[in-house]
Amino acid sequence: MKKDYYEVLGISKSAATGEIKKAYRKMAVKYHPDKNPDDKNAEEKFKEAAEAYEILSDPDKKARYDQYGHSAFDGSQGGFGGFGGGGMDMDDIFSQFGDIFGGGFGGGRGRSRGPSRTKGSNLRIRVKLTLEEIANGVDKKVKVRRKTQAKGVSYKTCATCNGQGQVMRVTNTMLGRMQTAATCPTCQGSGQTISSKPKEADANGLIVTEETVTINIPQGVTEGVQLKVAGKGNDAPGNNFIAGDLLVVIEEIPHEKLKREGTNLHYDLYVSFSEAVLGVAKEIQTVTGKVKIKIDSGTQSGKILRLKGKGLPSIERYGTGDLLVHVNVWTPQELNKTQKQFFEEMLEDENFTPSPTISDKSFFDKVKDMFS
Repeated sequence: MKKDYYEVLGISKSAATGEIKKAYRKMAVKYHPDKNPDDKNAEEKFKEAAEAYEILSDPDKKARYDQYGHSAFDGSQGGFGGFGGGGMDMDDIFSQFGDIFGGGFGGGRGRSRGPSRTKGSNLRIRVKLTLEEIANGVDKKVKVRRKTQAKGVSYKTCATCNGQGQVMRVTNTMLGRMQTAATCPTCQGSGQTISSKPKEADANGLIVTEETVTINIPQGVTEGVQLKVAGKGNDAPGNNFIAGDLLVVIEEIPHEKLKREGTNLHYDLYVSFSEAVLGVAKEIQTVTGKVKIKIDSGTQSGKILRLKGKGLPSIERYGTGDLLVHVNVWTPQELNKTQKQFFEEMLEDENFTPSPTISDKSFFDKVKDMFS
């Protein structure tokens, strides 16, 4: 089981950005491979610290982690962004977080690692979902315009780094004088530069293509949640690259009848005065289809009927919410002579005189029950 990211860095949830960075730097220096050669335990702690920093240093990822914990990034909820269960290797860590040390330390491991796999840029799109789609989960097909390598582009060995993807530098650090490998500024670490390309390609040998991508959206997603489709972003130059990712931001389409509150749904049901007096069966809309409910005779306006399990599933798979039906008795606004005479005769009738009992909850009690 993964350790809590705050525990890994030894900080509290209220830690500021500078404190998070300082804590990570301390851990990274302590467990850096150059200080702990061939020590697998130190290497794992180094990776743990990098993973924790990658999440907590990003405000968006930190917010999702605070809300959902590790499940926001382990892929079980539809592939949220992040490390995806620890998929980064040491080269990824050095390439992404080398600048945290304010010098060459951390940008390499004191030895040449060869050309790195360059990653293309990410793309971001928004997908609108109905409540029904959110309740059931859905596969969405979207057309994405992404940059891909053009046919006919060819590459040659980078003259600056001789195909290594790195240039060696000597830097002074707190540990003394160290030789480190920095990403080649000419080829950006790929070890290659373009030798020829078709005329329709850009300076990096890329062209814009349109592709239909299927996005698997899990049940219970909420407004603003970001999903990741790996490898469906832009390509990068060179023969040794990883395509960027497609980041999918969820938007929720307002429902005509249902209002969402977390995993619970609310429905306003209007019944006539006669229906409230006599009782009636009503058909109402839910996210899984229509259902019939019974309105007992003598039902008061404001009564709330709770339909268990007719709400939305939890994104963390903690069960399904309820559908709360709010009964509203519609009072006639215009009466004919006969109707008016009937109600005038009923003014003094004891059956029409309000006489609430202890079982007739107040408005505030009903609101309290809604949130219990």
